[in-house]
Parts: sequence; C-alpha cells; structure tokens
Amino acid sequence: MSDPIDFRARAADVYDRVVAWQRDIHAHPEIGFAVERTAGIAAAAMAEAGLVVREGVGQTGVVADLEVPGATRRIAFRADMDALPMDEENDLPHRSTIPGRAHCCGHDAHTAMLMGAATALAAHRDTLGCSLRFIFQPNEEALPGGAPAMIEDGCLDGVDRIFGMHVWPLLDTGRIGVLAGPAMGQPDTWRIVLEGKGGHAATPHETIDPIVGASALVGALQSVVARNVDPLACGVLSVTRIHAGSADNVIPERALLGGTIRSFDRAVGDLLRRRLDELAARIGAAYGLDATVEITRGYPVLVNDAGSCDAAAAALDAFDVVRDPAPTLGGEDFAYYLERVPGAFLFLGNRDEAQGIVHFCHHPRFRVDDAAMRDGLEAWLRLAFAA
Repeated sequence: MSDPIDFRARAADVYDRVVAWQRDIHAHPEIGFAVERTAGIAAAAMAEAGLVVREGVGQTGVVADLEVPGATRRIAFRADMDALPMDEENDLPHRSTIPGRAHCCGHDAHTAMLMGAATALAAHRDTLGCSLRFIFQPNEEALPGGAPAMIEDGCLDGVDRIFGMHVWPLLDTGRIGVLAGPAMGQPDTWRIVLEGKGGHAATPHETIDPIVGASALVGALQSVVARNVDPLACGVLSVTRIHAGSADNVIPERALLGGTIRSFDRAVGDLLRRRLDELAARIGAAYGLDATVEITRGYPVLVNDAGSCDAAAAALDAFDVVRDPAPTLGGEDFAYYLERVPGAFLFLGNRDEAQGIVHFCHHPRFRVDDAAMRDGLEAWLRLAFAA
C-alpha cells in the first residue's frame, strides 16, 4: 500500500524551518511556566499555518486546532517547551545565552518538530481522516507539572487519543521505541529533618547528635528495597543529599536528608513511602531525635495504551521500531493526559556515537541530533495520517 503523501518530501519541505526554530529556542531557554517567548513563537507559527490558536492555556501553554471538515474524531499531539535550571557545557553556535538555564532535555526540539508537523499538515487538511490538536505545554520539568493546568483549561476536551514523543539517547537515531503498559515511573521526592540538641564537639555527652541518627537512617533506608520489595517487582529509594553542621568543633542541632522514591506499581510506591516514614520515626526516637517527614508525590506512573501503541508501531513501520524497550523510572507529566484519554508516549532515537551524541537527558553536554529531528518530524506526519 503506497503512502497517501510522500512523508519524507513533506518533512523536507519544512525541515530547515524546524532547525531554525530549534536553534532559536535552544539559545533562549525559559523554565517552568515562564515560557512566554517560546510560547509566542509557537503561537505565531500556528496562526501563520492557518490553525485556530488559543494562548494562555494552563497559564502559558498554547493549543492549536487543525479542523478537518466532516471529521468525527480528534487526535492530539503534545510537545513540552521548558528548559532546565542548569548550565550547558556544549560548544555550539546556538548554545544557551542565559546562565543557569539550558535545553539539556530536548524540549526545544520537541517544540520545533511539532511546529513543523503542524505547518506541513495544514497544507493537507483535506486528505486527513480526523481533526488534529497540537498542545505546547510549559513546566514539564518541575512538580506539579504543566499538564494538570493544561487539562484544567480544556486542552483534552473533545480529544479521542493523544501522543507524545521524547528524544531518547538510549536508542540510536533512526529507531523509535514503542512500549505498551507502564513506561515511566512515579518520581516522588522526600525530605526528613532530624532535630536534636547541639553543643560543643568536646562534650558530645551533653548533646543529642543528629548526625549519628542520620547515618543510621541512611543505612536502614538502603535495606528497604532489598528486604521489603518483592524481588519480581522494582522500586528505588535513594538518599541524594545530607546537610548538617557548619564547624568542625560544633555538634549541630539538626540534620536534613533528602531523596527520591520511584516505582512503576502503586502498591510498591505506597510500601516505600510507608517504610520511609516508619524508619524515620523509629530511628529518630531510638537516638532521641524528633523526625519530621515530608513526601511530595510526583507524576503518576505513565501507562501507555496497548491499542495506541499498536497503531503507532504500524504507522511508523518505515522506521526501525523497537517494541517494548526497557521502561525507565524517570517521570513524565504526560502521564496525566494518559489518565484521561488513551494514547502513547514514544521514544525517539537520539544517539550517534560518531558525533559524540551519547549523553543522557539532563547532562550538561546533552544535545539533539539533527537527523533525529528529521525523524521526529516525519513520525508526526505518519501518525497524523494513520489516525
């Protein structure tokens, strides 16, 4: 069966614009909900393509509709727009111009690819089988995420299915990962404060040392996954920071610990949160310390719909489709959309060792392969016509 259009040719028609948009957005990163410049670029491109555009959705998001006369279904495509609060270490002509902000996760490419796809598809609306919605979302990188605010403002109203896509350095460029079921984990964060009694380091018997209690707690927490979680399940409970004391001759009054809990299964997540709370209280009490525990629940587990995955794999058969790649305990607020409508989050290969494109997302030398952007652009076109 021949393609309804020459997808690669149509992608090539807008590819140079996609690269230019990506370079511009990359050089001017914005974080959180403060993505007004990036959102403005997306909104202007969508209006130029003749789409119906809504701005200020979910605070600073953009929703653009490509209406197909007579269509009874609507498929949504989503891209995230925000950068990370970190410095970039790449020596690129378009590297970040703003200290402490960098597109080291590929959201600049996600936005540019979706803008290009909408521009190309607008010229073929009469041959599409359904209407399309293009969602440009802020604040994917930080809790509570931008998706809930977008949903609250109606971005999923009338949507029958939704797809997302992320550049993925664990797959070579040219491959696309499609994984049904749990694909990304729930990333909780936690904070424990142990309160004791400070004093002179020469008289420890007159103090209640929170550092000793914190040390015991770290060791105990490392046993939770090994001894409380079913070996056939999985989970992560990590201590990622400890802060206590300010001088060599002073025992501090308090110690702060922080870390993350990650899981694919609700029961495992509940178990890890409960054990964290129990161990903090009991070990704190054993060492005479008051323990305060704060747990911030992250995005839900991202669960891809099996039917949507099958449809995506069939539509993208021109690529090297990897069915059922390994899931990741990294989190994604695209999970909120999938709790409302069926859909799938796809992994776009973005690894080329010959070019040195090998660093994972959030690394200061992460960068996007231009060839991957061409693949992603074409993938969006194929998904739209298969919908």
